[in-house]
Amino acid sequence: MTDKTHYDIALIGSGSANSFPGPEFADRSIVQIDRGVGPDRVFGGTCLNLGCIPTKMFVHTANLAHTPADAARFGLTEQLRHVDWPAIRDRIFGRIDPITAGGEQYRDAHEDNANLTLLRGTARFQDRRTLHVTGDDGSERTVTAGTIVLGAGSRPVLPPVDGLAEARPHTSDTIMRIDQLPASLAILGSGVIAVEMAHIFASLGVEVTLIARSAQVLSAADHDVSARLTEILGDRLHLETELSTTAVRRTAEGVELRGLRHGAEVTLQAEELLVAVGRRPNSDLLDVSAAGIDTAEDGRVLVDEHQRVLGGGEVLEGLWAFGDLSSSHQLKHVANHEQRIVRHNILHPQQLRRSDIMPIPSGVFTHPQVAWVGADEQTARSSGREVKVAVQEYASIAYGWAMEDTTGFVKLIADAETTQILGAHLIGPEATTLVQLLIQAMSTGQSARDIVDSQYWIHPAMPELIENALLQLV
Repeated sequence: MTDKTHYDIALIGSGSANSFPGPEFADRSIVQIDRGVGPDRVFGGTCLNLGCIPTKMFVHTANLAHTPADAARFGLTEQLRHVDWPAIRDRIFGRIDPITAGGEQYRDAHEDNANLTLLRGTARFQDRRTLHVTGDDGSERTVTAGTIVLGAGSRPVLPPVDGLAEARPHTSDTIMRIDQLPASLAILGSGVIAVEMAHIFASLGVEVTLIARSAQVLSAADHDVSARLTEILGDRLHLETELSTTAVRRTAEGVELRGLRHGAEVTLQAEELLVAVGRRPNSDLLDVSAAGIDTAEDGRVLVDEHQRVLGGGEVLEGLWAFGDLSSSHQLKHVANHEQRIVRHNILHPQQLRRSDIMPIPSGVFTHPQVAWVGADEQTARSSGREVKVAVQEYASIAYGWAMEDTTGFVKLIADAETTQILGAHLIGPEATTLVQLLIQAMSTGQSARDIVDSQYWIHPAMPELIENALLQLV
């Protein structure tokens, strides 16, 4: 039996989309349709359940476990005597799972959501204003809406490697809930998720092999930062670079991977395999082509600077999208910002705001941390403008000297004449925090000259790293 219902707004997703409903929409009927994430299709989106939050909780644990590796040179003796994986896992998800369940219950039954109907299931476009919803309970219904907001997110992908799917590898959706730590773990991929997971599992005593098709890990970062992280990880774990995986098979001992490096065949073995080569937008699950929605080659829904969905290159009135579904950055802070832009623009259609006016930062919580914002050196130089580059080592400042950090640095790129900051790239302790000083300057239009002499820089504290780099630019 098909139930057809019309709503003022149809909202797809429960990640950043879950911040969309509120008292400002009390006079409008909303249907929130959520397919859920991960194997269990849980409510609340990737960040809360499978991404940012649990991974950073695991990273913090890994950081604690990693301290014995550095203790001896400080005159200390530390040992990691035991890793209780079930206790680690259950502590983390024992905090997250109740939030997930509570969030779903709140949307489904709380009086604050009297104008909202929550449907658990998969929505697919039938036309530009019509969605077919297949419920988790097997129900079928048709929903129409004057406004449709798409925040359906993304999911991990498996590359087309012979035997890979049949080998039943883990992805970021499943690896954090395994029953026990494997003795060895091969990680296929070398981007953000891969290097964070490598740090987590290597710190907990797992023999990790990281497999990169490129010559360097984290290729999205500035070349010098990527090169330094490649060097550090190469000393810490088994790093296989420039290796193209051609076949995978599950064996009695675990998983066997075959690949080619410069024409020569390479065979690797591990107890378990994690595939972390990227994520794809869920536009195919929505069947956006049925609504005439434009998509990029990678499946992203195309939007304009106001987050309005495009079809045939033109704005499709009443359709909006944000987050991983439409953003190439696939970052939670981007999804949150874009959601706020969509929310404002629907409430204030005569005062549209743009979502593309601020520099977008990235943070990677591997060891050491990596962070960046703006252009890398190669991009800045290829723009044709005259640029100036400053590099400051952690070891050159008092706190870096106290930490005996010998690998970390900040690299700033600025316009040579105006000292406008074009890009900032860090690798080292607290990089994801220190970069915020530069994000703020770039977002508010302050140059290196503006900020370096207009405030005190606490000595002997970590921000002196930024101060000393800025002084090279003025």
